[in-house]
Amino acid sequence: MNEKTSTQKTRRWLIGALLLAAAAALVYAIYRPRPLLVEVATVATGTFEQAIEEDGRLRIKTRYIITAPTQAALLRPSLKVGDAVKAGDVLVTLEPVAPQMIDARTRSVLQQRVGSADAARSAAAAQVQRAQTALAQATLEAGRATKLAQENFISPAARDQATLARQAAQQALNAAQAERGVADYAVAEARAALARAEPTAAGQSSGRWDIKSPVDGQVLKLHQDSAVTVTAGQPLLDIGNTGAMEAVIDVLSGEVTQIEPGAPVRLSPGGGVPAMAGKVTRVEPVAFTKVSALGIEEQRVNVIVALEPVADGTQAAAAQPSIAQLGDGYRVDARITVSSHPRALLVPTAALVRDGQQWRVFVVVDGHARARPVQLQDRNADVAWLKDGLREGEAVVLYPGSMVTDGQAVKVRGG
Repeated sequence: MNEKTSTQKTRRWLIGALLLAAAAALVYAIYRPRPLLVEVATVATGTFEQAIEEDGRLRIKTRYIITAPTQAALLRPSLKVGDAVKAGDVLVTLEPVAPQMIDARTRSVLQQRVGSADAARSAAAAQVQRAQTALAQATLEAGRATKLAQENFISPAARDQATLARQAAQQALNAAQAERGVADYAVAEARAALARAEPTAAGQSSGRWDIKSPVDGQVLKLHQDSAVTVTAGQPLLDIGNTGAMEAVIDVLSGEVTQIEPGAPVRLSPGGGVPAMAGKVTRVEPVAFTKVSALGIEEQRVNVIVALEPVADGTQAAAAQPSIAQLGDGYRVDARITVSSHPRALLVPTAALVRDGQQWRVFVVVDGHARARPVQLQDRNADVAWLKDGLREGEAVVLYPGSMVTDGQAVKVRGG
Protein backbone atom coordinates (compact mmCIF):
# COMPACT_ATOMS: atom_id res chain seq x y z
CA MET A 1 0.00 0.00 0.00
CA ASN A 2 2.76 2.44 0.79
CA GLU A 3 4.63 1.51 -2.38
CA LYS A 4 1.54 2.14 -4.49
CA THR A 5 0.98 5.51 -2.91
CA SER A 6 4.58 6.49 -3.52
CA THR A 7 4.29 5.55 -7.17
CA GLN A 8 1.19 7.71 -7.61
CA LYS A 9 2.89 10.72 -6.01
CA THR A 10 5.90 10.35 -8.29
CA ARG A 11 3.61 10.22 -11.30
CA ARG A 12 1.81 13.36 -10.18
CA TRP A 13 5.13 15.19 -9.80
CA LEU A 14 6.21 14.15 -13.28
CA ILE A 15 2.94 15.31 -14.80
CA GLY A 16 3.16 18.64 -12.97
CA ALA A 17 6.75 19.12 -14.06
CA LEU A 18 5.81 18.41 -17.67
CA LEU A 19 2.90 20.83 -17.48
CA LEU A 20 5.11 23.51 -15.95
CA ALA A 21 7.75 23.02 -18.65
CA ALA A 22 5.11 23.25 -21.39
CA ALA A 23 3.72 26.44 -19.87
CA ALA A 24 7.22 27.95 -19.68
CA ALA A 25 7.87 26.98 -23.30
CA LEU A 26 4.59 28.56 -24.33
CA VAL A 27 5.36 31.81 -22.49
CA TYR A 28 8.84 31.92 -24.02
CA ALA A 29 7.43 31.32 -27.49
CA ILE A 30 4.92 34.12 -27.02
CA TYR A 31 7.19 36.76 -25.47
CA ARG A 32 10.55 35.96 -26.97
CA PRO A 33 12.06 38.86 -29.05
CA ARG A 34 11.32 38.44 -32.76
CA PRO A 35 13.51 39.74 -35.62
CA LEU A 36 12.49 43.21 -36.83
CA LEU A 37 11.42 43.47 -40.47
CA VAL A 38 13.64 46.01 -42.23
CA GLU A 39 14.42 47.25 -45.73
CA VAL A 40 18.04 47.17 -46.83
CA ALA A 41 20.19 48.60 -49.61
CA THR A 42 23.59 47.60 -50.87
CA VAL A 43 26.64 49.85 -50.73
CA ALA A 44 27.82 50.31 -54.33
CA THR A 45 30.37 52.18 -56.40
CA GLY A 46 29.01 54.74 -58.84
CA THR A 47 29.06 58.38 -59.95
CA PHE A 48 28.28 60.97 -57.32
CA GLU A 49 26.62 64.16 -58.61
CA GLN A 50 25.65 67.42 -57.00
CA ALA A 51 22.72 68.95 -58.85
CA ILE A 52 20.29 71.84 -58.61
CA GLU A 53 16.68 70.95 -59.35
CA GLU A 54 14.28 73.70 -60.38
CA ASP A 55 11.41 74.14 -62.80
CA GLY A 56 11.48 76.35 -65.87
CA ARG A 57 9.84 76.89 -69.22
CA LEU A 58 10.62 76.46 -72.89
CA ARG A 59 10.77 79.37 -75.29
CA ILE A 60 11.47 79.97 -78.97
CA LYS A 61 15.09 80.91 -79.63
CA THR A 62 14.22 83.53 -82.25
CA ARG A 63 10.81 85.14 -82.04
CA TYR A 64 9.61 87.51 -84.76
CA ILE A 65 6.99 90.12 -83.91
CA ILE A 66 5.32 91.36 -87.08
CA THR A 67 4.19 94.98 -86.71
CA ALA A 68 2.29 97.46 -88.87
CA PRO A 69 4.72 99.68 -90.83
CA THR A 70 2.23 102.56 -90.92
CA GLN A 71 -1.31 103.46 -89.92
CA ALA A 72 -3.63 101.33 -92.04
CA ALA A 73 -6.75 99.17 -92.09
CA LEU A 74 -5.98 95.53 -91.28
CA LEU A 75 -8.02 92.94 -93.18
CA ARG A 76 -9.22 89.92 -91.18
CA PRO A 77 -6.27 87.48 -90.94
CA SER A 78 -6.82 84.02 -92.40
CA LEU A 79 -4.07 82.40 -90.31
CA LYS A 80 -4.65 80.75 -86.93
CA VAL A 81 -2.29 80.04 -84.05
CA GLY A 82 -0.22 76.96 -84.89
CA ASP A 83 -0.43 77.34 -88.68
CA ALA A 84 2.85 76.69 -90.49
CA VAL A 85 4.22 79.42 -92.76
CA LYS A 86 7.09 79.60 -95.22
CA ALA A 87 9.42 82.50 -95.84
CA GLY A 88 7.67 84.84 -98.29
CA ASP A 89 4.11 83.71 -97.44
CA VAL A 90 1.59 86.52 -96.98
CA LEU A 91 0.74 86.87 -93.29
CA VAL A 92 -1.63 89.85 -93.25
CA THR A 93 -2.88 92.46 -95.71
CA LEU A 94 -3.17 96.19 -95.02
CA GLU A 95 -5.24 98.79 -96.85
CA PRO A 96 -5.24 102.58 -96.65
CA VAL A 97 -7.34 103.94 -93.83
CA ALA A 98 -10.86 104.97 -94.87
CA PRO A 99 -11.20 108.80 -95.16
CA GLN A 100 -12.89 110.78 -92.45
CA MET A 101 -16.58 111.52 -93.05
CA ILE A 102 -17.23 115.08 -94.33
CA ASP A 103 -20.55 116.95 -93.94
CA ALA A 104 -22.33 118.87 -96.71
CA ARG A 105 -21.07 122.27 -95.56
CA THR A 106 -17.45 121.18 -95.54
CA ARG A 107 -17.89 119.55 -98.97
CA SER A 108 -19.28 122.81 -100.35
CA VAL A 109 -16.34 124.75 -98.90
CA LEU A 110 -13.91 122.30 -100.50
CA GLN A 111 -15.67 122.62 -103.87
CA GLN A 112 -15.41 126.40 -103.69
CA ARG A 113 -11.73 126.06 -102.80
CA VAL A 114 -11.22 123.98 -105.94
CA GLY A 115 -12.93 126.69 -108.00
CA SER A 116 -10.74 129.36 -106.40
CA ALA A 117 -7.62 127.35 -107.15
CA ASP A 118 -8.71 126.87 -110.78
CA ALA A 119 -9.23 130.61 -111.15
CA ALA A 120 -5.83 131.33 -109.64
CA ARG A 121 -4.27 128.84 -112.06
CA SER A 122 -5.97 130.56 -115.00
CA ALA A 123 -4.63 133.92 -113.81
CA ALA A 124 -1.16 132.48 -113.48
CA ALA A 125 -1.39 131.03 -116.99
CA ALA A 126 -2.37 134.49 -118.33
CA GLN A 127 0.61 136.04 -116.55
CA VAL A 128 2.86 133.47 -118.24
CA GLN A 129 1.48 134.41 -121.67
CA ARG A 130 1.92 138.10 -120.88
CA ALA A 131 5.51 137.48 -119.80
CA GLN A 132 6.17 135.49 -122.96
CA THR A 133 4.88 138.38 -125.10
CA ALA A 134 7.02 140.86 -123.21
CA LEU A 135 10.06 138.63 -123.64
CA ALA A 136 9.44 138.35 -127.37
CA GLN A 137 9.20 142.14 -127.67
CA ALA A 138 12.34 142.66 -125.58
CA THR A 139 14.21 140.11 -127.70
CA LEU A 140 13.31 141.96 -130.91
CA GLU A 141 14.33 145.29 -129.46
CA ALA A 142 17.62 143.89 -128.18
CA GLY A 143 18.42 142.43 -131.61
CA ARG A 144 17.56 145.69 -133.36
CA ALA A 145 19.65 147.69 -130.91
CA THR A 146 22.63 145.40 -131.43
CA LYS A 147 22.49 145.90 -135.25
CA LEU A 148 22.12 149.66 -134.94
CA ALA A 149 25.02 149.83 -132.50
CA GLN A 150 27.21 147.96 -134.96
CA GLU A 151 26.40 150.65 -137.63
CA ASN A 152 27.00 153.42 -135.07
CA PHE A 153 23.41 154.72 -135.27
CA ILE A 154 22.91 154.36 -131.46
CA SER A 155 25.29 154.49 -128.56
CA PRO A 156 26.63 151.35 -126.78
CA ALA A 157 24.71 152.44 -123.68
CA ALA A 158 21.42 152.19 -125.54
CA ARG A 159 22.39 148.71 -126.77
CA ASP A 160 23.23 147.58 -123.23
CA GLN A 161 19.92 148.97 -121.97
CA ALA A 162 18.02 146.91 -124.55
CA THR A 163 20.00 143.77 -123.61
CA LEU A 164 19.24 144.24 -119.90
CA ALA A 165 15.58 144.78 -120.70
CA ARG A 166 15.52 141.40 -122.50
CA GLN A 167 17.11 139.68 -119.44
CA ALA A 168 14.51 141.30 -117.15
CA ALA A 169 11.73 140.01 -119.40
CA GLN A 170 13.20 136.48 -119.25
CA GLN A 171 13.30 136.60 -115.45
CA ALA A 172 9.70 137.86 -115.38
CA LEU A 173 8.70 134.88 -117.53
CA ASN A 174 10.47 132.48 -115.16
CA ALA A 175 8.65 133.99 -112.19
CA ALA A 176 5.30 133.74 -113.99
CA GLN A 177 5.93 130.10 -114.82
CA ALA A 178 6.79 129.41 -111.14
CA GLU A 179 3.56 131.09 -110.07
CA ARG A 180 1.66 128.87 -112.50
CA GLY A 181 3.36 125.79 -110.92
CA VAL A 182 2.24 126.98 -107.48
CA ALA A 183 -1.29 127.37 -108.80
CA ASP A 184 -1.20 123.85 -110.27
CA TYR A 185 -0.17 122.38 -106.89
CA ALA A 186 -2.88 124.38 -105.14
CA VAL A 187 -5.50 122.94 -107.51
CA ALA A 188 -4.21 119.40 -106.91
CA GLU A 189 -4.28 119.93 -103.14
CA ALA A 190 -7.84 121.27 -103.24
CA ARG A 191 -9.02 118.39 -105.43
CA ALA A 192 -7.32 115.84 -103.11
CA ALA A 193 -9.11 117.34 -100.10
CA LEU A 194 -12.41 117.17 -101.97
CA ALA A 195 -11.75 113.57 -103.05
CA ARG A 196 -11.87 112.45 -99.36
CA ALA A 197 -15.57 113.24 -99.42
CA GLU A 198 -16.29 111.32 -102.64
CA PRO A 199 -17.22 107.59 -102.32
CA THR A 200 -14.93 105.10 -104.08
CA ALA A 201 -16.18 102.57 -106.60
CA ALA A 202 -17.63 99.38 -105.11
CA GLY A 203 -15.05 96.65 -104.74
CA GLN A 204 -12.19 98.97 -105.68
CA SER A 205 -9.04 98.39 -103.59
CA SER A 206 -5.91 100.36 -104.26
CA GLY A 207 -2.70 100.64 -102.31
CA ARG A 208 -2.90 97.23 -100.62
CA TRP A 209 0.18 96.17 -98.70
CA ASP A 210 0.93 92.48 -98.14
CA ILE A 211 3.10 91.74 -95.08
CA LYS A 212 5.17 88.60 -95.75
CA SER A 213 6.87 86.13 -93.43
CA PRO A 214 10.64 86.65 -93.02
CA VAL A 215 11.33 83.00 -92.04
CA ASP A 216 9.88 79.49 -91.98
CA GLY A 217 7.98 78.80 -88.78
CA GLN A 218 4.61 78.71 -87.07
CA VAL A 219 2.15 81.34 -85.93
CA LEU A 220 2.63 81.69 -82.17
CA LYS A 221 0.21 84.48 -81.34
CA LEU A 222 -2.38 86.64 -83.08
CA HIS A 223 -2.53 90.12 -81.57
CA GLN A 224 -5.45 91.03 -83.87
CA ASP A 225 -7.85 88.38 -85.18
CA SER A 226 -10.37 90.66 -86.92
CA ALA A 227 -10.46 93.63 -89.28
CA VAL A 228 -9.39 96.77 -87.43
CA THR A 229 -7.49 100.01 -87.91
CA VAL A 230 -3.90 99.70 -86.64
CA THR A 231 -1.26 102.30 -85.90
CA ALA A 232 2.37 102.36 -86.94
CA GLY A 233 4.42 99.89 -84.90
CA GLN A 234 1.40 98.03 -83.48
CA PRO A 235 2.06 94.25 -83.14
CA LEU A 236 -0.03 92.09 -85.48
CA LEU A 237 1.22 88.52 -84.88
CA ASP A 238 4.23 86.53 -83.61
CA ILE A 239 5.95 83.77 -85.56
CA GLY A 240 8.84 81.45 -84.74
CA ASN A 241 10.30 78.01 -85.31
CA THR A 242 9.18 75.60 -82.57
CA GLY A 243 11.90 73.18 -83.69
CA ALA A 244 14.56 75.56 -82.36
CA MET A 245 13.86 76.16 -78.69
CA GLU A 246 15.73 76.73 -75.46
CA ALA A 247 14.86 76.46 -71.79
CA VAL A 248 14.83 79.25 -69.22
CA ILE A 249 15.39 78.03 -65.65
CA ASP A 250 15.10 80.50 -62.76
CA VAL A 251 17.51 79.57 -59.97
CA LEU A 252 18.03 81.10 -56.53
CA SER A 253 20.78 83.72 -56.64
CA GLY A 254 22.54 81.97 -53.74
CA GLU A 255 22.87 78.75 -55.80
CA VAL A 256 23.49 80.15 -59.25
CA THR A 257 27.14 80.88 -58.44
CA GLN A 258 27.78 77.11 -58.62
CA ILE A 259 26.59 76.91 -62.23
CA GLU A 260 29.09 77.34 -65.04
CA PRO A 261 28.37 77.64 -68.79
CA GLY A 262 28.53 74.18 -70.34
CA ALA A 263 27.11 72.38 -67.29
CA PRO A 264 24.94 69.39 -68.33
CA VAL A 265 21.20 69.66 -67.78
CA ARG A 266 18.42 67.09 -67.97
CA LEU A 267 14.93 68.37 -68.76
CA SER A 268 11.72 66.43 -68.09
CA PRO A 269 8.60 67.88 -69.79
CA GLY A 270 6.33 65.16 -68.39
CA GLY A 271 3.21 63.84 -70.04
CA GLY A 272 5.00 60.85 -71.52
CA VAL A 273 7.47 62.97 -73.50
CA PRO A 274 11.02 61.57 -73.22
CA ALA A 275 13.50 63.56 -71.16
CA MET A 276 15.94 65.75 -73.03
CA ALA A 277 19.53 66.72 -72.43
CA GLY A 278 20.91 70.21 -72.65
CA LYS A 279 23.80 72.44 -71.71
CA VAL A 280 23.93 75.77 -69.93
CA THR A 281 24.76 78.45 -72.48
CA ARG A 282 24.36 81.59 -70.41
CA VAL A 283 23.77 82.73 -66.85
CA GLU A 284 22.13 86.14 -66.95
CA PRO A 285 23.98 88.75 -64.87
CA VAL A 286 20.83 90.28 -63.38
CA ALA A 287 18.44 88.94 -60.74
CA PHE A 288 14.74 89.54 -60.26
CA THR A 289 12.33 89.19 -57.34
CA LYS A 290 9.86 86.31 -57.33
CA VAL A 291 7.31 85.43 -54.65
CA SER A 292 7.37 81.73 -53.75
CA ALA A 293 4.33 79.55 -53.06
CA LEU A 294 4.84 80.28 -49.33
CA GLY A 295 4.68 84.02 -49.95
CA ILE A 296 8.42 84.59 -49.48
CA GLU A 297 10.25 87.03 -51.76
CA GLU A 298 13.23 85.37 -53.43
CA GLN A 299 15.98 86.71 -55.64
CA ARG A 300 16.29 84.53 -58.72
CA VAL A 301 18.46 84.46 -61.83
CA ASN A 302 17.58 83.11 -65.28
CA VAL A 303 19.80 80.30 -66.60
CA ILE A 304 19.54 79.69 -70.37
CA VAL A 305 19.81 76.06 -71.52
CA ALA A 306 20.28 74.87 -75.12
CA LEU A 307 18.27 71.72 -75.87
CA GLU A 308 19.68 68.50 -77.28
CA PRO A 309 17.60 65.37 -77.93
CA VAL A 310 18.31 62.44 -75.61
CA ALA A 311 18.71 59.05 -77.28
CA ASP A 312 17.96 56.60 -74.47
CA GLY A 313 19.59 53.56 -76.05
CA THR A 314 18.46 54.59 -79.54
CA GLN A 315 19.70 56.93 -82.18
CA ALA A 316 19.36 60.64 -81.56
CA ALA A 317 17.04 60.99 -84.54
CA ALA A 318 14.50 58.79 -82.79
CA ALA A 319 14.21 61.30 -79.94
CA GLN A 320 13.88 64.29 -82.27
CA PRO A 321 10.04 64.02 -82.59
CA SER A 322 9.75 64.69 -78.85
CA ILE A 323 10.77 68.30 -79.44
CA ALA A 324 8.00 68.69 -82.02
CA GLN A 325 5.49 67.76 -79.30
CA LEU A 326 6.58 70.73 -77.21
CA GLY A 327 5.73 74.38 -77.58
CA ASP A 328 6.60 77.88 -76.50
CA GLY A 329 6.05 78.43 -72.78
CA TYR A 330 5.78 74.72 -71.82
CA ARG A 331 6.85 73.87 -68.25
CA VAL A 332 9.84 71.55 -67.66
CA ASP A 333 11.59 70.10 -64.61
CA ALA A 334 15.32 70.77 -64.82
CA ARG A 335 18.24 69.02 -63.12
CA ILE A 336 21.45 71.02 -63.49
CA THR A 337 24.59 69.04 -62.63
CA VAL A 338 27.16 71.29 -60.93
CA SER A 339 29.74 68.57 -60.05
CA SER A 340 30.34 64.90 -60.89
CA HIS A 341 32.75 62.34 -59.36
CA PRO A 342 33.07 58.83 -60.86
CA ARG A 343 33.91 55.66 -58.89
CA ALA A 344 32.59 56.98 -55.59
CA LEU A 345 31.45 54.65 -52.77
CA LEU A 346 27.75 55.43 -52.41
CA VAL A 347 25.19 54.70 -49.71
CA PRO A 348 21.56 55.91 -49.68
CA THR A 349 20.99 58.93 -47.45
CA ALA A 350 17.97 57.07 -46.03
CA ALA A 351 20.43 54.79 -44.21
CA LEU A 352 22.23 57.61 -42.37
CA VAL A 353 21.57 58.31 -38.70
CA ARG A 354 22.91 61.38 -36.93
CA ASP A 355 24.90 60.47 -33.80
CA GLY A 356 26.05 63.68 -32.19
CA GLN A 357 28.70 65.20 -34.45
CA GLN A 358 29.11 62.15 -36.68
CA TRP A 359 27.07 59.87 -38.88
CA ARG A 360 26.45 56.15 -38.49
CA VAL A 361 24.63 53.36 -40.31
CA PHE A 362 23.28 49.94 -39.31
CA VAL A 363 24.95 47.11 -41.22
CA VAL A 364 23.17 43.73 -41.40
CA VAL A 365 25.58 41.04 -40.16
CA ASP A 366 24.36 37.47 -39.49
CA GLY A 367 20.76 38.58 -39.04
CA HIS A 368 21.60 41.40 -36.62
CA ALA A 369 21.91 45.17 -37.11
CA ARG A 370 25.36 46.43 -36.16
CA ALA A 371 25.89 50.18 -35.69
CA ARG A 372 28.94 51.47 -37.53
CA PRO A 373 30.25 55.06 -37.73
CA VAL A 374 31.00 56.43 -41.21
CA GLN A 375 32.79 59.45 -42.62
CA LEU A 376 31.17 61.36 -45.47
CA GLN A 377 32.92 63.09 -48.33
CA ASP A 378 29.72 64.74 -49.56
CA ARG A 379 26.03 64.00 -49.93
CA ASN A 380 22.94 65.02 -51.82
CA ALA A 381 19.23 64.31 -51.48
CA ASP A 382 19.56 60.69 -52.68
CA VAL A 383 22.99 59.27 -51.83
CA ALA A 384 26.04 60.00 -49.73
CA TRP A 385 29.64 59.76 -50.89
CA LEU A 386 31.56 57.76 -48.25
CA LYS A 387 35.13 58.42 -47.33
CA ASP A 388 35.48 55.57 -44.79
CA GLY A 389 33.47 53.10 -42.70
CA LEU A 390 31.89 50.71 -45.22
CA ARG A 391 32.86 48.35 -48.01
CA GLU A 392 31.22 47.78 -51.36
CA GLY A 393 28.54 45.08 -51.24
CA GLU A 394 27.57 45.47 -47.56
CA ALA A 395 23.86 45.70 -46.74
CA VAL A 396 22.64 48.67 -44.69
CA VAL A 397 19.25 49.25 -43.06
CA LEU A 398 17.05 51.92 -44.64
CA TYR A 399 14.98 54.24 -42.46
CA PRO A 400 16.16 52.60 -39.19
CA GLY A 401 14.27 54.95 -36.86
CA SER A 402 14.28 54.43 -33.10
CA MET A 403 13.29 50.76 -33.22
CA VAL A 404 16.64 49.55 -34.53
CA THR A 405 19.44 49.35 -31.97
CA ASP A 406 22.91 47.92 -32.04
CA GLY A 407 22.61 44.12 -32.02
CA GLN A 408 18.91 44.12 -32.85
CA ALA A 409 17.81 40.95 -34.62
CA VAL A 410 16.49 41.88 -38.04
CA LYS A 411 14.92 40.16 -40.98
CA VAL A 412 15.09 41.58 -44.48
CA ARG A 413 11.63 42.38 -45.82
CA GLY A 414 10.82 40.07 -48.71
CA GLY A 415 13.94 38.00 -48.04
